[in-house]
Amino acid sequence: MIKGLAERRSILRFEKVKLVTEQGGGGETIDFKMNLFGGDLALINLERPRFGSVLADACSGLHQVAAGTIFFLGKDWSALPSNTANALRGRIGRVFTYGNWINRLTLLENILLPQLHHTRRKFAELRDEAARLAEHFGLPGLPSGRPDDAMRADHQRAACIRAFLGQPSLILLEEPTNGVYPEILPPLINAIRKACDRGCGVIWLTLEDQVWNDPVLPATYRYRLTARKLMEVVR
Repeated sequence: MIKGLAERRSILRFEKVKLVTEQGGGGETIDFKMNLFGGDLALINLERPRFGSVLADACSGLHQVAAGTIFFLGKDWSALPSNTANALRGRIGRVFTYGNWINRLTLLENILLPQLHHTRRKFAELRDEAARLAEHFGLPGLPSGRPDDAMRADHQRAACIRAFLGQPSLILLEEPTNGVYPEILPPLINAIRKACDRGCGVIWLTLEDQVWNDPVLPATYRYRLTARKLMEVVR
């Protein structure tokens, strides 16, 4: 998908990984093999709802693997000190399946919080970038109310703003079109293309066959995630 780069870097690599779906043991054990490079969009069809959050957590170094190694930007998540791993997560943007909103904060504060925590960028600079993304994703302006007061569609658009804010190296999209398909597709695909063109890697997780089979999605790879393993689908 990415063009004009002499050498692409590996963003996320699963090396002989066995992932247990329940922390501390139990659940299914899934075999993973994947190497996501800058400029790649991996579209993954999920067999079960829980698999998406488990995989996204594993990509972020938040879900311990039963075997193997997950490398993010060439670094082994399991070998990093906690403060280094937490700082590295500032390079990841994510749309969560269940929102992950802090209700005592406004939506705008929720959107800006990861960048305010992980970077030294000024509030005004982040707000202006968020405003441009809000317009891109179809909001009339920056969302200012509490999460409980917003409509579901606005939640999804706000989640996309948060995920793409700050030019992350990896973007994890868990059901990003939930409740806003297909109208959000044009701006979302455009945002993904721009992110990939600058060297970001993107993983899009979905339970919906309609989304996974949509020919307009510029996927580099298409996978199915079953209770046994991640399988690449040759199209």
